[in-house]
Amino acid sequence: MDNALMTDFDVKCTQLAEQLAEVLKAQKRMLVAAESCTGGWIAKSCTDIAGSSEWFERGFVTYSNNAKQQMLGVSSETLKANGAVSEAVVAEMAAGALMHSPADLAVAISGIAGPGGGSKEKPVGTVCFAWASGKKIFTAREQFDGDRDAIRKAAVLHALEGLIRHALD
Repeated sequence: MDNALMTDFDVKCTQLAEQLAEVLKAQKRMLVAAESCTGGWIAKSCTDIAGSSEWFERGFVTYSNNAKQQMLGVSSETLKANGAVSEAVVAEMAAGALMHSPADLAVAISGIAGPGGGSKEKPVGTVCFAWASGKKIFTAREQFDGDRDAIRKAAVLHALEGLIRHALD
């Protein structure tokens, strides 16, 4: 991308992906991403870095509940009890991504980017994250402001920041 056309988001996203790359290369680890509301944006951010095949293994875009079940093994009971945008579901997404790849670090994300789809319990901007490595899974629920694009961008940055933090744990 022409540097003159790069937005603050592009710059921050590239910086985080490059930082993540250095950490994972030094640790000789591989990453897998399981994405819903970000539609593959985390995978894109990682693979924008030259040489990313050294540390990025694959990505799953599981936008529908059916895809979450078929590709990642998320249980229908978990989906029914908690909804797709929940810490329970992203935890299963992350575990499933590790199970269905040779990677040893996973990120999973599911959220409501809007403009519709929100509820009182889960308003637009609600995004759930999971970071998994081995048997450890960390989850978080965040609330982001803005339009669909702003929510998705904030979610990508938060996911990358979490990956760096959890890779260093």
